[in-house]
Amino acid sequence: MHINRTSKALATGLLAFSAAPALVNAQAQSNPNQSGETGTLPTLVVKAKAGSPYAVKKTTTATKTDTPLIDTPQSVTVLSEQFLKDTAVNSIGDAVRYVPGVGTAQGEGNRDTVVFRGSSSTGDYFVDGLRDDVQYYRDFYNIEQVDVLKGPSGMIFGRGGPGGVLNRVTKQAVIGEGSSYEVSGLAGSWDQYRTTFDVNQSLDDEKALRLNGLYENSDSYRDGVYNERVGVNPTFGWAISDQTTLRLAFEYFTDERTADRGIPSFNGKPYNTDESTFFGDPDRSPTDVEVLAFTASLDHKFTENITLRNSTRYASYDKFYQNVFASSAVGATTPGMLSVAAYNNATERENFLNQTDVTFKFDTGSIGHTLLTGMELSRQETDNYRETGYVDPAGTIALGSGGTGMVSAKDPLYHGPLFFRQSATDADNNSVAEGVALYVQDQVQLLPQLQLIAGLRVDFLDVDFHNNRTGEDIETSDDLFSPRLGLVYKPIENLALYTSYARSNVPRAGEQLASLSATNASLDPEEFENYEIGAKWDATQRLSFTVAAFQLNRTNQAVVDPTDSTKLILVDGQEVKGIELGATGLITDRWSISAGYAYQEGETQSSNGLIASGTPIQQLPKNSFSLWNRYDFNEHWGVGIGAIYRDEIYAAADNAVTLPDFVRFDAGLFYRHDDHLSAQLNVENLFNEEYYSTAHSNDNITPGSPIAFRLGLTYKF
Repeated sequence: MHINRTSKALATGLLAFSAAPALVNAQAQSNPNQSGETGTLPTLVVKAKAGSPYAVKKTTTATKTDTPLIDTPQSVTVLSEQFLKDTAVNSIGDAVRYVPGVGTAQGEGNRDTVVFRGSSSTGDYFVDGLRDDVQYYRDFYNIEQVDVLKGPSGMIFGRGGPGGVLNRVTKQAVIGEGSSYEVSGLAGSWDQYRTTFDVNQSLDDEKALRLNGLYENSDSYRDGVYNERVGVNPTFGWAISDQTTLRLAFEYFTDERTADRGIPSFNGKPYNTDESTFFGDPDRSPTDVEVLAFTASLDHKFTENITLRNSTRYASYDKFYQNVFASSAVGATTPGMLSVAAYNNATERENFLNQTDVTFKFDTGSIGHTLLTGMELSRQETDNYRETGYVDPAGTIALGSGGTGMVSAKDPLYHGPLFFRQSATDADNNSVAEGVALYVQDQVQLLPQLQLIAGLRVDFLDVDFHNNRTGEDIETSDDLFSPRLGLVYKPIENLALYTSYARSNVPRAGEQLASLSATNASLDPEEFENYEIGAKWDATQRLSFTVAAFQLNRTNQAVVDPTDSTKLILVDGQEVKGIELGATGLITDRWSISAGYAYQEGETQSSNGLIASGTPIQQLPKNSFSLWNRYDFNEHWGVGIGAIYRDEIYAAADNAVTLPDFVRFDAGLFYRHDDHLSAQLNVENLFNEEYYSTAHSNDNITPGSPIAFRLGLTYKF
């Protein structure tokens, strides 16, 4: 059944794209008077200015309108395509290390987990502004740039996004600029092999096809860990007229790997062992995901001042992971020993999303307006099924309980019996979330030096939750209000001072729409409010500086009632305060830079019976810093040097285990033979620093990679 569904969807998508040129040609022939000029509607994101490979001046991600970053009253970091290439970054976890105020967690070795201003998220990911929220590892093979918005962004993106969101901007067919072809290959330490290609085929002045592809097969510095992934992403663009542009895209993506949950702790610190040591069983810890997605967008310009964009995305996700992992600290019950546990989980989800945005530009007297109105329709159906690992076929003794599953820290691989069955509490459910969102936003030019942005979004979200194991049905209906207000004052044209307020909501179904129960269904959604002031300075046309100070408050957190353990009550959850600094662009014609620093403090606001009020928040470093430089000696040779620093963090909410601080240096060597052939050598962890990169809990800690080399070749023709 799984193979049939996959094959049918894949064949349908490829058939649609193979038929697209014939359909376009037929329609073009039926309209012989069609203009040969390319439409000039604004694309999703304006690219970096020529000569400034790291600095992006505009993005529509933060406002849904073509707004310069200097006029956006929010902290936004944009990672350009050239920056991602120079640093050899192909994953979200590696990319966000260069984003001030944002970090990454382990994600149990099976998913992206970004920590936005102290709020951990596995679902606040978007592609071209549309939700992409299943738990898996994404790749950048088809990505033009990555936009990271910090602070609640409910006005633009709806539910979730309490500490921020991450939007990937995909490569689209380029219309009216001819054809181009590029293929790249990479080989690296631990048998890493990766190849990508990017083909843009012009059909005529109004139509183009583009195809991006990926194949990677890699081992790891971690024993028994591997990764294999395949991606294919054809896109089609048609400038139907000067006023109308149609774009279609299809993606097939698979990722198979070992679910690696790292090492356990010992006496409040990561256990001292070789970074390659696997705890549990890598052979019985597989994870894989298959993504099939189709996207269509239509841009139409009614007049110079009225534009419409309609975007539709259908995506099917099939995700499975199983892990045999360390479930206790070393010596928790027996000196030199630790427990191992196991479970697996399967998720199938179908997303249907449709957004319609209409933008009006007009004046009321001397005051200018850019008014955005929009509606989003969504339907997400999810099936979750989880099983627990047992040591007996009958499923009476769970692995890790009753003294089972004990292994030595010196020989931590588990080779014992393992059977998977459903426990009395394992998930077996279906949820259907249907939403209607309405939003309006006005960007008002009050004075030549003063701008106001005000917006409100209302999400009407209904979730029908069915427990297949018990037969229980739960229905919830939430009205989520997400306001936004910001002021931008520009004493001079290239300097902006701003202040802003924003709020987001997380419904009781949770970011993965699978957390409903009879106990929490009636509770109000969680709320996240952000207060921010900042400044943005375009020191030159190619170099920008930013600074922001913020306070993020979490309220309506559900905790167990201390007077009645069968009930939940709502309390103030946590408060995070911080300062972020950033610098991006060209210092000289040959020297590119991207730098960021963040100072953050966060603590719980109320006791929940286990964690006392005032306890520091886990996964939140007080200080973090990143720097990447590239210097080109001439048209052929260049060199890069980077540094990443992270202060110590607590692995979990109880603050029982601390991951020490670290600084890691990276380097790159770049060679450009001519317009066709180029090469680069990247070195990660140049000085072979021993460190711990991420954690999921006190006993799931990932050691950082030792020194690693990656050699890449790119040929354009």
